[in-house]
Amino acid sequence: MKYFIGIDLGGMSAKAGLMDETGSLVATARCETNADDGAEGTADRLAALTETLCKQAGVQKEQVAAVGIGSPGVIDSARGNVVNWSNFHWKNVPLGRLVRERAKLPVYVTNDANAAALGEAKYGSGKGYRDSVMITLGTGVGGGMVFGGKLFEGYRSAGGELGHTVLRRKGIRCTCGRRGCLECYASATALKRETCASMERHPESLMWKFAPTPEQVDGRTAFLAAREGDRAALSVVNNYVGCLGDGIANIVNLLRPEVIILGGGVSNEGEYLLSRVKKYVRKNIYAPVKYAPLEIVCATLGNDAGIYGACAYAIDRA
Repeated sequence: MKYFIGIDLGGMSAKAGLMDETGSLVATARCETNADDGAEGTADRLAALTETLCKQAGVQKEQVAAVGIGSPGVIDSARGNVVNWSNFHWKNVPLGRLVRERAKLPVYVTNDANAAALGEAKYGSGKGYRDSVMITLGTGVGGGMVFGGKLFEGYRSAGGELGHTVLRRKGIRCTCGRRGCLECYASATALKRETCASMERHPESLMWKFAPTPEQVDGRTAFLAAREGDRAALSVVNNYVGCLGDGIANIVNLLRPEVIILGGGVSNEGEYLLSRVKKYVRKNIYAPVKYAPLEIVCATLGNDAGIYGACAYAIDRA
């Protein structure tokens, strides 16, 4: 039996899984990562992870067909290079080659958000659909696109930056340097910002019950208060849904996937969020859903989506 290894590389840790031909993870492992290790030190750690997985599962290394890595940053997947990863101060790091030399296995590298999207498409809530788009709602807004069961990365793997499509011309300045990006309005960071602003305007709001100080405000605060009927919180939620819904509608009008998958921390609001987003999107897309059915669902793989996706990426290229 052949096996595949998927590694989800992060700024503080790397998570890895060993997958068999049936799509089951038979072993998992993790290690710490640190910018001070440099590219070669990080490659040492990732190669060691492959050894750990094989030992845990009692699998010979010769049975592993390929390793997939989902890495933050701009990735040149054709060459396996990390073009730029600001958190680790990496520029043009040949991560694929460095790990391949140490692990003695074929290694393929893609962007971590793309890996998560592929994981959900193949093994999570997108399973059963040919065309899916995943949008992650966390500190920023990321995402990935899978068409015909294959990950779409764009020219030189530089596509899929859904969070940096402009929602409001001359709007809020984004970390990318532009103004009005979807990320500025639909991220958990944006939701927290709007919640704090509303709380300052409404000292009577129940939001203060869930976050007695501004430092305690998070992406859940407005939703918790809105569920209890607080009008100020409901206004924050409705505004957030509108911004997210506009972003989704733009993606749907452009690409018309079968399913939109929402991941990241904000998606944990589940049906309370989904029902509102579905209603908004269906009113604001061009072709009606009766003609081209559209599903909007929440991701199901959680923190393991990147592992599954990195495995799937390796399988597609082995």
